[in-house]
Amino acid sequence: MNFLPRLVLLGATISGLLSTGGCTTTASAIMSVTGVATDTSPTWEIIKHIHAKLTEGDPQSCASLNSAQRALTARCLPFQPGSLQVADIRASGFQECVLTLAARDPQFWPVLPELLDKGAQPETCYMPPMVALARSPNPVDFSKATPQALRSLRFLAEADSRAVNHDVVRLLSSPSARAAGLDEVISQWADQGGLAVGQLAFSPLSALHPSALQTPLASKLEAAGHTAKAGLGPFQGKLTAGFEEALRTSDYAALEWWFKREPKLVDKVPSTQGQQLPWIPLARVVVPSFMNDERAQAQMVTFLMSHGANPWQALPYQPNQTVIGFAKTLKSPTLALLEAPKVAPASTTVVANSALAGGQAE
Repeated sequence: MNFLPRLVLLGATISGLLSTGGCTTTASAIMSVTGVATDTSPTWEIIKHIHAKLTEGDPQSCASLNSAQRALTARCLPFQPGSLQVADIRASGFQECVLTLAARDPQFWPVLPELLDKGAQPETCYMPPMVALARSPNPVDFSKATPQALRSLRFLAEADSRAVNHDVVRLLSSPSARAAGLDEVISQWADQGGLAVGQLAFSPLSALHPSALQTPLASKLEAAGHTAKAGLGPFQGKLTAGFEEALRTSDYAALEWWFKREPKLVDKVPSTQGQQLPWIPLARVVVPSFMNDERAQAQMVTFLMSHGANPWQALPYQPNQTVIGFAKTLKSPTLALLEAPKVAPASTTVVANSALAGGQAE
C-alpha cells in the first residue's frame, strides 16, 4: 500500500476514534510530538496497532538499524567511514558473519577495512569470506576495488587458512585477480608449504583459472611436483575442474596445455565424482546448455577432431549410442562437422576384418 493512501486511512481512523471516543487527552497528545511518543491511552494503542498493520512488511528504516546492519544494507549505501560500532560488529543481528557478507558482494567492499580494523576476524565466520566471494554467481572484477579494499581482501586470503581452497585458487588466479596482484597470495602459499603435494583435497593445477596455465605460477606448481594427471581426480570444491572449465570457455591455449600432458583427454575424461562415469569431450560440447554459442560449439568440435577426437566412439553411459548418434538425437548443428571425416565405427572395422580373414581362409 502506498504511503499517501495509508496516511489518509490512518488519519480517518484517528478522526473517527477521537470523534466517537471523546478522548480530549488523546487528541491533545496527537497534536504534540511528545504526546505521540508517550501517550498510553487505549485509543492511542488502537492507533498504533492499526499503523503497525498498515506498514507491516515495510523495510526497516536505515536510521533504525544498528551501524553494522546499516553498512551492509544496499538501500542504506553509501557507507559512511567511521560509523561502525564495535558492539554492533560483534552482535550485528545478521544470521551470517559480517565479513562474509562484506567480502562476497563488491558493493560492500568499502566496509571491509573498518570491519577488520575494529576487530572482525575471518576465523569466526562459518563460511570463509574468500570462499563465499569465490563462489559468487557473478564474475568478480577486482579493478573496481580501492587499494584499501584490495589489502583487506588479500588479508582475508592470507589470515584464514580455510582460504587455501580449490575455488579460491580459481578466483585468485583469474585475469582480474592477476591484474590486481592477488595471484601473489597463491605463490606465497606455495613458498610456505601450504600447497605441498599430497596435502590438499584438490589439485592446484586443476584449480587454476585456465588462462593461468601459461603463467610462471603454473610452472612453479609443476616444478613443485604437481601434475596434470593428478588434476583429473576427485576434489573438494564447487567450481568445475580445470579441464572442463577450459573446454566450456573455449580456452584453446589451456586445452593445448592439457593435451600436451594427457593426450587421451581428447577422447575420455575421468570422473571427478564418486559414482559418475567418465565423459567424452565431444559429447559434452554438443549439449546446448554446455556451450550456449553455436559458433563456439562448431569451433570446439573442429578443434577436438583436429586433435584426434573420434565421433564414432560409444558413450560410457550408453554403449549402444555413439557421439554422432547422440548429436543426431539432439539435432545438433555440429552434426555435419562430426560426420565429415567419414571415419568407420570400430564395430564396422571389426566386421570387415573378419570377413576379409574368412575370404583368405577359403
